[in-house]
Amino acid sequence: MKRFAAIVPLVLLAAGCGRNPSEQFSRLSEEFVYTTLSFSPSAATGVGLHQYNNQNLDNLLDDVGPASLEKQRQFYRGFRERLNALDAARLTAEDRADLRILQDQIGLALLDLEEAHSEQHNPTSYVEALGNALFNPFTLEYAPQPARIRNIIERLKQVPRYLEQATANLTTAPDLWTKVAIDENEGNVRLAGDTIRKAVPADLRGSYDSAAAPALAALAKFQEFLTNTLSKKTEADWRLGSDRYARKFRFVLETGMEPGATLAQAERELKQVRAHMLDVALPLHRKMFPAHRDHAELSGEERENRVIREVLDRIAERHSTPETYLDDARKDLDETRAFVAQKHLLTLPSRANLQVIPTPEFMRGAYSVGGFNPAPALEPQLGAFYWVTPIPASWPKERIESKLREYDYYGLQLLTIHEAMPGHYVQFEFANDVQPKSRRALRAVYGNGPYVEGWAVYATQMMLDEGYPDHSPEMDLSFAKQLLRVFANTILDIRLQSSNMTDQEALDLMEKQTFQEKEEAEEKLQRAKLTSCQLPVYFVGWRAWRDLRDSYSKAKGESFNLAEFHDRALKEGAVPLPVLGALLQ
Repeated sequence: MKRFAAIVPLVLLAAGCGRNPSEQFSRLSEEFVYTTLSFSPSAATGVGLHQYNNQNLDNLLDDVGPASLEKQRQFYRGFRERLNALDAARLTAEDRADLRILQDQIGLALLDLEEAHSEQHNPTSYVEALGNALFNPFTLEYAPQPARIRNIIERLKQVPRYLEQATANLTTAPDLWTKVAIDENEGNVRLAGDTIRKAVPADLRGSYDSAAAPALAALAKFQEFLTNTLSKKTEADWRLGSDRYARKFRFVLETGMEPGATLAQAERELKQVRAHMLDVALPLHRKMFPAHRDHAELSGEERENRVIREVLDRIAERHSTPETYLDDARKDLDETRAFVAQKHLLTLPSRANLQVIPTPEFMRGAYSVGGFNPAPALEPQLGAFYWVTPIPASWPKERIESKLREYDYYGLQLLTIHEAMPGHYVQFEFANDVQPKSRRALRAVYGNGPYVEGWAVYATQMMLDEGYPDHSPEMDLSFAKQLLRVFANTILDIRLQSSNMTDQEALDLMEKQTFQEKEEAEEKLQRAKLTSCQLPVYFVGWRAWRDLRDSYSKAKGESFNLAEFHDRALKEGAVPLPVLGALLQ
């Protein structure tokens, strides 16, 4: 691993030290990524950074004590000054795109460390970091299994210290955050006490058990703290408030759009897509319910809701079972891959490293449906994972049915397109080939959210525009429902975080305006309270990708080629979308 020089004095940075400005900036970017990753060894393993400053990061567990947090604050403040000393005019367009990412990440980190103080209020952050610290070495084959088990053993030894620090940090927490942390912490107990233990080689079993025993005791003690102490200290608000939300919105979205203007756009688009859904639903409704006479006795929104809901309900009857859910997602992946290849919509990844697996238990609070975990940016040959969250057999029948109806035959295909093919998996495979390595690391670890999520929504619409599967009106209607969810995500996040939207108003929006099942709506409300400024990235990114394609197509004229556009845009990695167009010129 490359060694880093001591911090360069500001006067030398401003003068450029006689070096090529891009080379100097590349070193600065690399230092930022590797240093900030070293603050969280659990995250470093996940992106393929194993050694830094003579330390084996895979053997370390995050230090979340006061001294470490203060060190992080000082680092971000100092790095902001160093970036301010740069002459941006001497940088290339690619460098300036990276500079913007660095500046916004520093602003985001300091907003949290100096104002929001998630370390004091968010127990899920500790639980999920610990889960990743154990799960990544277990699943990512960056070394032979015995070596990775030894990494896990070393991290288990540090679990008591880590959870003591977490307990000391946590002062108050929103009730929901504590409840989710309790559930996810139980997943960590099963991960360390059962799942990993079963895979430990015989010659390491004694060492593993010796490390696991105090770790499991510490997890039990932390669970007791969450259940009996933190659950009674609920003064913290999950809402950021309008001022902090607006600032975080700028750092995360990186589009220049303010929350109010974005909200107005989402509400307009919601009405337009509902009108489109009625046009698509009416012919289907006449076939499915000939006796209902298109509900001509109704008018306006009431008629829209009745016709569209009846058709969606009939479509939803075709769905998986809890036992076939995961296998059906795998079949969908094969079908979407074949379609992309047949239509030559883009260059398919050369690596065959994608696995479809159940979502890890310690991540199911945030990923109640599914998700994507890319191959490490610094080790792209390793595994990439499309997570599909299993449906618990212990759920009541009504809850299981609600989940399966939401992710019916078409809904599960849409999820697979979004998360895997040609959505996030394809996107990150392109990103993992970005050069130089420092740029690849920055754009993978701290890439622009609207670029990432917007691509997945845009790619889904593009697949349907190209005819997948067989120009089906049922799929068209199902995707339109997904778009309504994209709009609702934005409305929820902005109104919940900054204007005191109530739970009932949120549920009414999802169930009555965007046709979501009760189970889906309740899970999304939970997610909206667990995160902030993440849900709008789908809508903002989708619009920006569409606009980018339109402008690129106009510039190219008759020479425009869809696959060429996709390949060029994806080869940049996750840069802020407003600058992507300039990079493609």
